[in-house]
Amino acid sequence: MAELPDSQHLTSSAIFSQYEKVADFSGRPHMGASELGYECDRYLWLSFRWAKDNKFNGRMLRLFQTGQLQEQRLVDDLRSIGIEVSDKDDNGNQHRFSAIGGHFGGSMDGAGVGFPEAPKTWHVLEFKTSNAKGFNALVKKGVKDSKPQHWVQMQLYMGWAELTRAMYIVVNKDTDDIYNERIEFDQAAFDKMIVRAEKIIRAPEPAITIGENADCFTCKFCRFRDQCYHQEAPKVSCRTCAHSTPELNGNARWSCDRHHKDLTVDEQRAACADHRHIPDLLKNWAEVKDLSDNYTLHYINKITNAEFNQPGYTSKDITECQSKEMIGNPVVTELISDMGGEIINTTNPFSDMADDLPWVTPVIQPKKARNAKTKPK
Repeated sequence: MAELPDSQHLTSSAIFSQYEKVADFSGRPHMGASELGYECDRYLWLSFRWAKDNKFNGRMLRLFQTGQLQEQRLVDDLRSIGIEVSDKDDNGNQHRFSAIGGHFGGSMDGAGVGFPEAPKTWHVLEFKTSNAKGFNALVKKGVKDSKPQHWVQMQLYMGWAELTRAMYIVVNKDTDDIYNERIEFDQAAFDKMIVRAEKIIRAPEPAITIGENADCFTCKFCRFRDQCYHQEAPKVSCRTCAHSTPELNGNARWSCDRHHKDLTVDEQRAACADHRHIPDLLKNWAEVKDLSDNYTLHYINKITNAEFNQPGYTSKDITECQSKEMIGNPVVTELISDMGGEIINTTNPFSDMADDLPWVTPVIQPKKARNAKTKPK
């Protein structure tokens, strides 16, 4: 019998790869109630504006699914001890709430009545899973101090559902132990949260960073760290464009001042050729020189003092060029103009050399070549 080769874990890798293949990493159309507990207004604004995809590997995606699967098990557990649970609306969907013109909202896990702690009181239900470390912190400190985002989420659902209590139920993923805690509605906190959400949604530009530098505890592991403190440009979508506005009269409606129309979600994700970055999102390395023409923005590259403009450089060029010193480089500018090309996603290995070196040319690729369909050999 042939000897088995060393395991390469191909099956588990294939499973995780499949999760990544089918995952949707694009931002959701609204700001979620589960997000508002973040302490940073800038983070919430950038997330709402789809400034960067929130990507996870296959293992994490499967872990998220494990938490979702636990919800039905907890509903069954509650019903088995005589608690009445309403986890679906009349259409068979989760109870959904929205506010601020549909730009803010969330889906409640359910509502229940008949708890031993207060048998006659309806409670908002919030289900979570936690590792042992987080679970022990909950037992010691309670949800408000150890998981403030979850506390905020329940306050919002209580306010929208017009209930005065919530039941927070957490499963320890390591031991299957269960923690539960009753939460009281705080009207003042609810009102404050709604005001905060509307302020962020209305804001044409993001708030300042809450950290002093990129290595502070709050910012160090944030996915927007390089946009806030370094030279990364935001993802191109209508939501990062200076022409778009979230309208408060409608159902999560966005309008475009450039084309005088409302934008579908698909149109927002795709953006158009007239996309112009909100200038504040480029300020770490580019300064607006002239705003007199709404459709042509003139910039100075603060790294090299070179001038450039949009649409001379498209928003896609600006976002995909990781070495921002190349933006406005005379050779690059000429090649884009003469070849009708675009910058592909690359870094410049010769960034410490003179600006007019010809080696920067590999980052330019004619649009027709990049978009052409190649035939198999």
